[in-house]
Amino acid sequence: MKNVLFVGFKGKNNTSGVLAERLSLQHLLLTNSFAGLRRDIASLRGAYDCVVMFGVDKTLSSSVRIEKIASLNGTERASALDLQRLIEALADVGVPVEISDSPTAYLCNEAYWHMLDRFSGRAVFIHVPTLKHVDERFIEKMTCLNP
Repeated sequence: MKNVLFVGFKGKNNTSGVLAERLSLQHLLLTNSFAGLRRDIASLRGAYDCVVMFGVDKTLSSSVRIEKIASLNGTERASALDLQRLIEALADVGVPVEISDSPTAYLCNEAYWHMLDRFSGRAVFIHVPTLKHVDERFIEKMTCLNP
């Protein structure tokens, strides 16, 4: 089994943080600011085979969106993980998946870019719905994640 770090964002009602905490004792909750998340990522200790990151997208209601790339200051970084295997694992448990190669320009993209840089591409970012659009079954289905 791989040594996987699960990452979400801080906040009591933040789906990303809830998932990261529920999926593993090895998790990190990022500060909800650009400077804070950079500091959080820079202070990471430990060797991880890969990083699974979650962020909330309020436009999602029944699916997740896997981000293939992150972009910062005109520089793109792409995940080196087997995203097709991840897509298939989610589909097998009934979680519809969208794929995006158009990074956002907000905290999620910034966090993903820095994590891809820090772990030489061994990271993936998954946007998930808000808590009001998920239930316990969704969280259980997400336990299939083992990149």
